[in-house]
Amino acid sequence: MPRLFTGLAVPGDIARDLEALRGGVPGARWIGPENFHITLRFIGDIDDALARDLTVALAAVRGTPFEIRLSGIGVFGARRPRAVWAGVEACAALTALQQRIEQVCVAAGLEPARRKYTPHVTLARLKGVNLGDAQTFAALHGLYRSASFRIEDFVLYSARPSRGGGPYVPEARYSLAPRPKPEIKDGGQTERR
Repeated sequence: MPRLFTGLAVPGDIARDLEALRGGVPGARWIGPENFHITLRFIGDIDDALARDLTVALAAVRGTPFEIRLSGIGVFGARRPRAVWAGVEACAALTALQQRIEQVCVAAGLEPARRKYTPHVTLARLKGVNLGDAQTFAALHGLYRSASFRIEDFVLYSARPSRGGGPYVPEARYSLAPRPKPEIKDGGQTERR
């Protein structure tokens, strides 16, 4: 039974910048830069048949490539911190993509997502970490802003059993660009329709 989610890959140069922020939160489990991503839809543990159906259904999701930027550092968990994250600047194209993926997942038979979508990159998982340490880290790095980067596809990932934070394996990659129309040969001439 695979544990799946869809997400956006974080480019290597941005991942290295995020990795440089590590440290200063005793007890934090920092995510490796190879596992940085922006989750679009957590799917969870599903059976193989549904996973195959969903893999095919996601291929119908289309959009237009767009630019995004990471901005700000925050903490999930008001009383007991759970994670340190880098936020994503508001982007209508990202929101639209996430909503299309949500619709495909629900149409395939999954329950609607319970939480409001908050795009972010998880930097560290926190368990038993002092709230003040996490908040101090967020305040010190709160002005973080990445270079913008282009999103041309999204990925279906599987998560391997672990304590959280990877390893994540790309199972399928879906281009946002429309598929080119097939070439039709007629009387020795080739044209696009």
